[in-house]
Amino acid sequence: MDPVRIAVVGAGVVGLSTAMCVSKLVPGCSITVISDKFTPDTTSDVAAGMLIPHVYADTPIPKQKQWFRETFDHLFAIASSAEAEDAGVHLVSGWQIFRSVPTEEVPFWADVVLGFRKMTEAELKKFPQHVFGHAFTTLKCESPTYLPWLEKRLKGSGVLILTRRIGDLWELHPSFDIVVNCSGLGSRQLAGDSKIFPVRGQVLRVQAPWVKHFIRDGSGLTYIYPGISNVILGGTRQKGDWNLSPDAEISRDIFSRCCALEPSLHGACDIREKVGLRPFRPGLRLQTELLAQDGRRLPVVHHYGHGSGGISVHWGTALEAASLVGECVRALRTPTSKSKL
Repeated sequence: MDPVRIAVVGAGVVGLSTAMCVSKLVPGCSITVISDKFTPDTTSDVAAGMLIPHVYADTPIPKQKQWFRETFDHLFAIASSAEAEDAGVHLVSGWQIFRSVPTEEVPFWADVVLGFRKMTEAELKKFPQHVFGHAFTTLKCESPTYLPWLEKRLKGSGVLILTRRIGDLWELHPSFDIVVNCSGLGSRQLAGDSKIFPVRGQVLRVQAPWVKHFIRDGSGLTYIYPGISNVILGGTRQKGDWNLSPDAEISRDIFSRCCALEPSLHGACDIREKVGLRPFRPGLRLQTELLAQDGRRLPVVHHYGHGSGGISVHWGTALEAASLVGECVRALRTPTSKSKL
């Protein structure tokens, strides 16, 4: 039986993890990852990489928790293995702080992260402008390290990596039997999805090795995330802004906000600016679509629109996307598939 030819479009954390899950869970396939941009030039490379979930308003909380738990468990296993350094995955402890007591004092993901608890009065003395907080240990996924590690593992599994710009998904027919669209903002063109738009994020990467604990303002707009080689300071949420050039005034504002939370950052050095465009849409798109044109048919699994929450749920949603790919493969191999697909 000839292998089913699968193209995964997009090489950020969503595309690479989806290719990995398909290679593990869908036998009898040949997989090619196609993108015009690979690490270190993807949106994922700019991501802060902290596993603290973004809430998807149209997705049931149990489903979001499943995606987060599957991702956390997957990365925790890596962080607990000899591969941790090469993969850029590690545990980090810290605080999420609030200026007023949140409506939901215990978030849905509290029992997924480690050691979740309410901050003590003594801990809150460090943050005099804040009245409530959470203390917990979570994972940090260093994308500039994690993405090359994923690529290496994919190549070792026989997955092909192809640098190519795709202007239309039909370009992949008839060379491929199934397409998995993980193109993020590229889906505006590739899928004709006008619902997806950029939310610009600007961050600073600084040298401050004495900072060991993460600090996240409850709104998620201001954060200090210590990593292996630097500390990430953020951030911004600028809807509809496509500008990839750093803004000096915004950098000064980010630095000022972060120093207000951690005054020792005034001693930080080697400050570098990074900008990424998060792929936002009203709801994460994870579904199968059958494209039809002039008698031709092309099954497409769409997997994009993670916004600022991609790292936190990437493995869980990739497992679900791989399941959809498996359904497409079985349909193609069914004798009556020509009438179905």
